[in-house]
Amino acid sequence: MLTLYSMPSSGNSYKPRLLLAHLGMAFNHVAMDANDGSTRTDAYRAKNPNGKLPLLELDDGRFLAESNAILLYLAEGTPYLPADRYLRALCYQWMFFEQYSHEPAIAVRLSNILHAANRPDVRDEDMQDLLERGNKALAVMEVQLQNTPFLAGENLSVADISLYGYSHSAERAGFDLDDFPAVKSWLKRVSAEPGHVPIDWLPE
Repeated sequence: MLTLYSMPSSGNSYKPRLLLAHLGMAFNHVAMDANDGSTRTDAYRAKNPNGKLPLLELDDGRFLAESNAILLYLAEGTPYLPADRYLRALCYQWMFFEQYSHEPAIAVRLSNILHAANRPDVRDEDMQDLLERGNKALAVMEVQLQNTPFLAGENLSVADISLYGYSHSAERAGFDLDDFPAVKSWLKRVSAEPGHVPIDWLPE
């Protein structure tokens, strides 16, 4: 059986759990906390030298890190990764966008808010910069979602699951989603899909 090492409160860790729930796949879950040093132990770094979460352990003992790589592996051969060459490339496009333009702003701003007591060096200017960059990323999504119900076309895909991971927490990070009505509607569509689970869901 697959084993997923993940941090229950993390959007990046939520992404593979959400896809596994959609797929109805059984898996073992090992809850870890990236803030308590457990991912920096020799034992964990032997599994993932980068010392980050999530991490997927395959049935044969091999490991796969990085949330979007895990999504692509799990989605192979399923409707969540389109067979059409162009639609598949669109999924990659949005997943690269998520890691380069979206997550570094929205996730970091959220983390700074949630862990403010441990981050006294974060300046107001830093938070404002993250707000501006996050709004820019949401505006890019807004343009696409005014034209299609999901990011890579008509159906839910790994692109949506990847971007949903932190977009659904954007308001907690101080972003006003009333400025992005198409994104707000998309969030509702994603959460209404069969098999959807909230971020605090863990397998029994």
